Amino acid sequence: MSWTLIALLLLPLVGSLVVAFLRGNDRLAKTVALAFSLAELVLAVLAWTAFDPGGDRLQLTSSAEWIPAFGVHLSFGVDGIALVMIALIAFLVPVVIGGSWADKLPEGRSAGGFFALLLAMQTGMVGVFAATDVFVFYVFFEAVLVPMYFLIGRFGGPNRQYAAMKFFLYSLLGGLIMLASVIGLYVVSADKIGQGTLDWATLVTITRDLPLSTQIWLFLGFFVAFAIKAPLVPLHTWLPDAGAEAPVGAGVLLVGILDKIGTFGFLRYCLPLFPAASKELAPLVLVLAVVGILYGSLLAVGQSDLKRFVAYTSIAHFGFIALGIFAFSSQAGTGAVLYMVNHGISTGMLFLVVGMVMARGGSRLIEDYGGMAKLTPVLGGLFFVAGLSSLALPGTNSFVSEFLVLIGSYPNEPVYTILAAVGMVLAALYVLWLYQRVFQGPVRGTAMLNLVGGPGAAVDPEKAAVPDLNKRELAVLAPLVALILVLGFYPKPVLDVITPSVGATLSEVGVADPVAQEGK
Repeated sequence: MSWTLIALLLLPLVGSLVVAFLRGNDRLAKTVALAFSLAELVLAVLAWTAFDPGGDRLQLTSSAEWIPAFGVHLSFGVDGIALVMIALIAFLVPVVIGGSWADKLPEGRSAGGFFALLLAMQTGMVGVFAATDVFVFYVFFEAVLVPMYFLIGRFGGPNRQYAAMKFFLYSLLGGLIMLASVIGLYVVSADKIGQGTLDWATLVTITRDLPLSTQIWLFLGFFVAFAIKAPLVPLHTWLPDAGAEAPVGAGVLLVGILDKIGTFGFLRYCLPLFPAASKELAPLVLVLAVVGILYGSLLAVGQSDLKRFVAYTSIAHFGFIALGIFAFSSQAGTGAVLYMVNHGISTGMLFLVVGMVMARGGSRLIEDYGGMAKLTPVLGGLFFVAGLSSLALPGTNSFVSEFLVLIGSYPNEPVYTILAAVGMVLAALYVLWLYQRVFQGPVRGTAMLNLVGGPGAAVDPEKAAVPDLNKRELAVLAPLVALILVLGFYPKPVLDVITPSVGATLSEVGVADPVAQEGK
């Protein structure tokens, strides 16, 4: 039994409780929260070094009986896909805490409460990716909604209550639909082996032989929940509202991690448990994926709100991930998982720099800005780096994953791949146009003109009432820039962990992989 995952689960939970009791001392609460998040990062590094990519499918496993009457165990373990997501969580949480250090909270709200909720959400997210019992997965799937609901509803923007409730109801509805399929799996296992079980490894050996109609019904219960969480069009409408109203730190985790639960669910549950249904319904998913890429990209082009812009770019990116998963190719699947990691890094940085722009201008409307690079050249440069990563410029991390998705999908799904490639052009359009409107040209827009003394005032960057990035902000963004560049030129360490797990998933689905066959 390995205690590494148990420690990864419990440490942020303990940290959350400690920070919650420090609500009267905001500075101490922030410091303690950062300390716990850094200790979690150390544990994640230890888990990474202990993981053997060529070893068993599930590693670092532990299990304890929980509800014996229903055969439910507190079972945890990771494959390469889950491991990279847990590592991403451990990396982003201290970045988010550092980025939220100086945030102005709504009146009556304490930093202790905010950071306690962030750490509680970290426990939930680790539990989702580490659970190997379907019922335990379901519990964490639903539990992680609670801290995010309060982060949006208590610490968000002017329409935070509406956005928080919409997020919660959408996700809760998806979870209840999935619960019906979880119950169905228990009934099926009892019929097959004489005793109900929700152990993932056991169910994989049982459900693959189910009739197609049964697989489709069970598949749909999981798929709807994951499609809402991902989000796939047309189940995406909660994300722009939640992303726009969430505080910046919570928004980073929302689009960087929480949404990945959906695409992870496709890989961990939909494909291995229901292989025949996955192949049967793949054309429908591919249509939704391509529609999401084009729809999200076009709406990103037309956005007037900085935070909603980031949310719509994420909808487009998740279309690429879904395309890679349901193209049933080793290259595309590996690219999709790498895309999950890279999207968390790139969009996390984009969300943070958007927050830094808003902190200086006091507005999230794009029209209130212009020529900001004259006042904050370092912020402008790092915003540009985040944007280039988001549009998958060669040499950045996202290029590798997007290239793998497209080149791996084309042999099996050429039409969908060509349509998806249009999204690359649109990505360049919406990123560069946003950068031009916010940072280039003369100083303009209500927010910027107020900072320089009004229309017609001489622009002196040293005298303008808008500071460039400070040391704390640079320290927050530096690790993200480093990963964008390192994974852009040398993604091998992550690919080595991902590839065997993707191959195992494809073998469970039992589909031909022409790309892999050509390499033999």
